[in-house]
Formats: sequence, structure tokens, C-alpha cells
Amino acid sequence: MSAYQPPTREMFTLLNQVLNAPAQLVQLPAFAEVDHDLMEQVLDEAGKFVGEVIAPLNRDGDEIGCRFEQGHVITPPGFREAYQAFWQAGWPALAAAPDDGGQGLPSVLEAMLYEMLSAANHGWTMAPGLLHGAYECIKHHASEELKAQYLSKVATGEWLATMCLTEPHAGSDLGLARTRATPLPDGRFALNGTKIFISGGEHDLSENIVHLVLARLPDAPPGPKGLSLFLVPKFYQDGTRSAVHCERIEEKMGLHGSATCVMRFDDAASWIVGQPGKGLNAMFIMMNAARLHVAMQGIGLLDAAWQKADAYARERRQMRAPGRRASPAEADFIIEHPAVRRMLDTQRAWVDGGRVLAYRTGLELDRIRHGNPEESAAAQRWCALVTPVLKAAWTHQAFHGGSECLQVFGGHGYVREWGIEQILRDARVAMIYEGTNEIQAIDLLARKIVPDGAASLNALLDEIATDLDAAGRERLEQLRSCTATVVQAASVNATLPFQVADDYLRALTLVLLDWAWQRIDAQLPADTPERATRWQAPLQALRTWVLPESAMRVGIIHGLVHTHATA
Repeated sequence: MSAYQPPTREMFTLLNQVLNAPAQLVQLPAFAEVDHDLMEQVLDEAGKFVGEVIAPLNRDGDEIGCRFEQGHVITPPGFREAYQAFWQAGWPALAAAPDDGGQGLPSVLEAMLYEMLSAANHGWTMAPGLLHGAYECIKHHASEELKAQYLSKVATGEWLATMCLTEPHAGSDLGLARTRATPLPDGRFALNGTKIFISGGEHDLSENIVHLVLARLPDAPPGPKGLSLFLVPKFYQDGTRSAVHCERIEEKMGLHGSATCVMRFDDAASWIVGQPGKGLNAMFIMMNAARLHVAMQGIGLLDAAWQKADAYARERRQMRAPGRRASPAEADFIIEHPAVRRMLDTQRAWVDGGRVLAYRTGLELDRIRHGNPEESAAAQRWCALVTPVLKAAWTHQAFHGGSECLQVFGGHGYVREWGIEQILRDARVAMIYEGTNEIQAIDLLARKIVPDGAASLNALLDEIATDLDAAGRERLEQLRSCTATVVQAASVNATLPFQVADDYLRALTLVLLDWAWQRIDAQLPADTPERATRWQAPLQALRTWVLPESAMRVGIIHGLVHTHATA
């Protein structure tokens, strides 16, 4: 089937008409010259590049994949050339500061770019996917000497970067990491240890790779407070190669176009980034930035699956659709069948609602970086609460909703020639990496909402309540009441928030999704044919088949609270 086509017109409609982003951004001094036309032009050009250069490589990336030969990784045909064109055209540097070689454009445009890239070719996109986080990490924590050598190279994407956290025995619990950093006479540190699941640890896409590695100094205490962050490149400034070795690449369920490496550090000379024992603080800049981008992967992959299913449903004839009059055709296109319409419209509701929430989050990141303190505080609240929701809910939907899209194909979806099964295989990992979805839910409820007595959450709910209709406000108040019950119960049973975290995240997701669609419904003109043909069906699907889940999730939480209270 045809490759993914970036829907830039629809994306910009949500950014411009629903969120009024250009008018908001131009109020920030950093974006005084970033107007409606410039944003639309950047998005259109990004869509052309993604559709013409990156999307056509997706199938070869999956079927040929990366090869490992004597410590070297050879990426699939066309990948290196596409990456060289990508960074030379300035796409990695979209939101980086002009002083660092960047273009100084809004973060929301960068997020939209990565939505399209992930939808077009998830495997290829894994390579530049960590650049934004590595750039921020080096910019805010590295010494001036390190910045001089590495910041602009990473900002522009000329050199790619990795995030080396996980070890064979230390996944979600990074405090168990054993990689050692021993001081050297010249002020550097010798790294020794093994890291696994390192995306892009070795490849041929860029001339150098900058590794950011969590390790433990000799006198460091056990646990996460004993971890420091170090930088070691593949090649040093004098051209010599570091003692960083790729031992093998993993054979994976999906993402065959991305090399997932086992990396060994043998007295690899490195520099410390930030303060000793503050490695996780510095690394969280990368991880938090990566979580929004993983959410964009979920949205993009679900849209890619929907595009394939929608196209197939418009050309495949099967049986007479219920309620359809007889016609000369032997059978109707399956797009006319209610069961198929339900699947397609429901996924479209998730895609467009997710876009509104994710683009709003991108705008809030821009306010954090460039707004006044009052704006930044409200923006920090939004990002802290909504980012884990986006990461968990939309990567979940990319896989499970993508499976619904595969269902539209019937048996054809289960064979490789149609390309829909690749999306499911590629999407599955997004529910796991950058903090599993269960950890996102725990972070949301147990670490952010319960500790402050739900004050931040209630402020967020107050903010969005004004955009909701009566049914939406009732759903919001049910969540608010449920939250108060959980906070109270947690003071007696500290394990309760961990038990209900997944259900709670899902309930909050539905309130936010309802808000996003009510914004769409209110902001798009009601008297246009496009409104009826494009936006009304997914809105109806949301109200009929998605939002009723909210009552079930709240009921589950109340049931568990009651069970604990009477036990």
C-alpha cells in the first residue's frame, strides 16, 4: 500500500484554529517574528520532506533492517543519505537556540515534526529522537569546555547522541546501576561497565556519536543518589576512537531499522556532566523531553495505521451494508459498514484529541522556556500532569487502536504486504521505553497528585472546566471527587495509589480527551461542509464509545477504596 502522507493541513487547523497558537506565541519575545504564515510554511516543508524522503524508506527499514558486522552497524539502504539530508536541511535544529546553531523556532513545531517522522518511519526516527534531550542536557549541565566541543554539533544534528541508562540488572530501577567511573590524572574519568537497550549506540548515519552515560564514582553512595552523568564520544577531537564498543544488536519484534545495542565501556575516557551524584537530575532533562516525543510517536503511529485502514476500507467491497438500498454494485465498500465506521471513527477521535493535547503541551514548553514566571508556573503544572497521560494513553492507543485498524483489513491485515502489521510491531515498544506506562501512571498519581493533596490537579481541572459542557463538567467533578477519595484513603493505606494508578490515569485521560474535542467543536466553524464530513463523525464516536469508559474507571477506583476500607 501507499506510504504515509503527513496531514499537515489538518494538523495546522488544530494548532491554529483550535489552539490559536500563532497569536499566543507571537506574544513571547523569543517568537515575536514567528507568525501564522511562517509556522504554516515550516510545517508544510516538513511534511514534504517526511513524505518524500523518509516515508519511502520504511518498508526496507523493516525488511532489511540493521546489520551488525565486526562491531559496526550498517543501517538499511537509504537511511544514511536521508539522515545527512535531514540534518543539513536544519530539521534537528528547529527549536535549538540560534547561538547554538539552531533556528530558534517554537518547541511545538518540533513536536509536530516528530509526530510525522514517527508515523512515516519509526525505525529511522529513533536515531535523531534523542537529540533534543541531549542538547538540553549538555546546554544546562555541561562545562563550558564541553559545550564548546559538543553543543552545536548535537544541536544541529551533525553528531547523533545516545542515552545510556539501562543495564542487564537495572531497568526501571536505575539506582541498581553498576557502571563505574574512576578519576584519571587529567581530570577525566574512566568508564567501565555494560549498558543494554541503547538505541543508536552504533551506526553509520553520522560521523560521531555522543554517549551520555550514568555511572557511579568510587565513593558514591548506593542507590540513585550515587549516580553521576558522563559524556564520552565515539571519536575524540583528535580523531582517535574511544574505548566504547558495540557487542551486538538485539533481534527485536519491531523497529528493525533502528539498532538497539549492547554497549561495553572499557576504561573509556569521559567527562563528567554536572555535579557528582546529580546524574539523574541532568538525565531527567533528556527523559522528560523524550516522553513528549514518545507520546508523539503514539499519535503518529495511530494516524499511520488509520490512514492505511481508511484507504483500504474505501476500496474493498464486501456484502451489502445494513440499511443501504440496492445498487448495481454487487457489494458496498466496507467503509459503509457500521462496524468498520466505528473502528475508524473511534481511532480518529483519539488521533485528533491527542494532537490538541500534545500541541498544547508543546506550547506550554515554550512558555516555560520563554514566558514570564507567572506563565511558567501554570505551564509547569500542565506539563507535569499531562505529559505522563500523553505518553501512557497514546502509546497504549497506538498499539490497541492500531490493532483495531488492522481488523479493518480482515485476513489481509495479518500478512506483510499491506504494511499494517509492521505498525503494530513497531508501536509496541513505545508502551515500555522512557518509563513504562505503569510507571507513568504511578508518577502521575502517587508522586504528583497525592503528595500535594491534589492541589495542582484541581487547578488544572478548574482551568479546563470552563470549556466543557454540562456532561463534561459532570464527568470532571466525578473525577475530582474520586481524586479526593484516593488522597484521603492514601493517608491510611499508602499502597492504594499504586494499585489504582492505571485506572486513574485512564479516567483523567478521558476528561482531557473530552476537553480537547469540545475545543475542536467550539472553535471550528459549524456551517462548513468539512465540519460535517471530517470532524463530526469522530466526535460522535468519542461520545458514544469512548467517554462512557470514564464511569467504569471511577467505579473501579471507588470499589478498591471501599475494599481497603472494610478489609
